[in-house]
Amino acid sequence: MPLIKPRTRGKQLVRRIVRFDRETNETLFAYAHFLGESTDYVLNEVIDTVLAKDKEFLAWRAENRTSFVPPQPANQPVRKRRSKRRADSQPSTPEAASAPSAALA
Repeated sequence: MPLIKPRTRGKQLVRRIVRFDRETNETLFAYAHFLGESTDYVLNEVIDTVLAKDKEFLAWRAENRTSFVPPQPANQPVRKRRSKRRADSQPSTPEAASAPSAALA
């Protein structure tokens, strides 16, 4: 029986880049495959499950409710996703890619 509970909807996700050792990465992907879920889901549930068992942390967190996420630097703009794929702006045929543009003629 899996230790991770069923998926819930409605959570706001944030992007976080992490590095794992090779064995942990393999285990993460194997467990995600075992559950039929994404690795993102597995990581979120593992963290929630493990930290929920740490009574000392839970008591400390109850007294320290502020966010500990570092603020984004003011000089870095928020990156937005592109609404169109790059392939849409590229010529679709090899002939169009090799033909000189009208602006250069």
